[in-house]
Amino acid sequence: MSRRDLLCDTAIQILAVEGGRGLTHRAIDREAGVPIGTTKNYFPTREAILTATAARMTALHRAAVDRLRETTPADISASDVAELYPALLRRAVADDPTQMLAMVELYLEAVRRPGVREALSGMVLANAEAAAALQQAAGLPSTVRDTGLLDAYFLGVAISLLALPLDTLETVGLDDPYALGIGVFSATAPSPAEAPAERRSAESR
Repeated sequence: MSRRDLLCDTAIQILAVEGGRGLTHRAIDREAGVPIGTTKNYFPTREAILTATAARMTALHRAAVDRLRETTPADISASDVAELYPALLRRAVADDPTQMLAMVELYLEAVRRPGVREALSGMVLANAEAAAALQQAAGLPSTVRDTGLLDAYFLGVAISLLALPLDTLETVGLDDPYALGIGVFSATAPSPAEAPAERRSAESR
């Protein structure tokens, strides 16, 4: 791993644990175990740190997307694809929420920082394109618009699960991660029988 990637990976960890306010040059140096001043040499400003961290997260997601493409079986079905989403939700929220928490912080920074916004756009597009290709391989006439909406739904559900107390999640019906994973998929995936012409007509209304 390069020194630059080490610093960015450390920044992801800090964002997840301490939030945006905890992300400083010295904090990264300390957590990465490098001499004080190292991070500032690579990334002179805080915006440079955030932009590079967003780009690093995008690269990690693209690598995961590539692995998914390489391991997708030729006979994958729509129900197989649907079952991926509860597993992804469990991993993002329960198993290791580091990436999801850091992503939330980067989304907030992207509101005010064009560089971060541009870097995150690459991740969103990669996710949507890969998901569309996967759903198409399963016989669904999905588009990037469908899977982009799916990605946004997934993000919102994950944030709710991470941020809200269990009693609130139970009250509003967000206490079953499996059902939620299937639900976000079902809410955006088109029917296998839906013809492309019909989809274009519906989308133009």
